[in-house]
Amino acid sequence: MHDGCTGSFGSGKAVVDKIRAMGFNTRPMPPGVKITCIECGGNFEMTHLETKCPSCEMVYGVTPCSTAYPERIKAAGKNY
Repeated sequence: MHDGCTGSFGSGKAVVDKIRAMGFNTRPMPPGVKITCIECGGNFEMTHLETKCPSCEMVYGVTPCSTAYPERIKAAGKNY
């Protein structure tokens, strides 16, 4: 499912499942990581490794070693 710190996951759900299983989902993100929601188009800042879009509740996740790569932030689903 995951190959070290390459960020190679099959899906956003796999990313979120992994960080939840490791207890990392509540860890803070580095400041200033902004993304555009794929569901509603809203812009918001990722505050934690698992963050919900404040407008539509799409859940996003990223592994700790991928925080420097915004393209590795994955959508897992609404209210996932």
